[in-house]
Amino acid sequence: MPKLASLPVEWDGKACVLELKEADYNWKQMEWWAFYFEFKVLQKLKNICSIPGDRIERVEFDMKTQINWDIKAKAIKSDDHKVILNDTIAMQESISNHGFHGEIIGLCDVEYNDRNRSFQRWHTELKGGLSQYEIKRMAGPSTFSRYRKTSAVLSEIIYILFDENDLEKLNQMNQGRNSNDKPRPPKYMLDLEHIDDFQHEKQEI
Repeated sequence: MPKLASLPVEWDGKACVLELKEADYNWKQMEWWAFYFEFKVLQKLKNICSIPGDRIERVEFDMKTQINWDIKAKAIKSDDHKVILNDTIAMQESISNHGFHGEIIGLCDVEYNDRNRSFQRWHTELKGGLSQYEIKRMAGPSTFSRYRKTSAVLSEIIYILFDENDLEKLNQMNQGRNSNDKPRPPKYMLDLEHIDDFQHEKQEI
């Protein structure tokens, strides 16, 4: 995988959401910054990768070279150093088919909403109001709403290759249930504290 060059480093939330909206790319998502990283990576690599990658049952990987790749972003100052990857069965089959599975992880320093949640209100108005999911959540027992990220600075990119033997080193995360009450398949989870257990390269920004 060639190193990514000339990616934007400082991301203003409103400007990025509007750019995503113009491209009709996941601009309504609360974690806009993670989708912005994904969007810019795909823009840079579209001429050398197949987009999207393989589809395995209900999972579609972000892109493909000789192997499938997923693109993730992680806030570096969070208490949790774990990165949620993809569906366990889909990643297992991806590795079985191609020998390896790749991840591109952008580490970001993020800033959060002010106490008045002005960014959150702006984003909600841009979307045309609350989604049905948000309305349903607010009607539940807890009305707590997480603070939104208002800006981010890309500080490092990690390129990781997993093979079959690596999967047993990863944690797993249960996802709960779908809207039809059927259980969602678990996902693999990477603890960045143990990144040296895996074949990887780091790119300082």
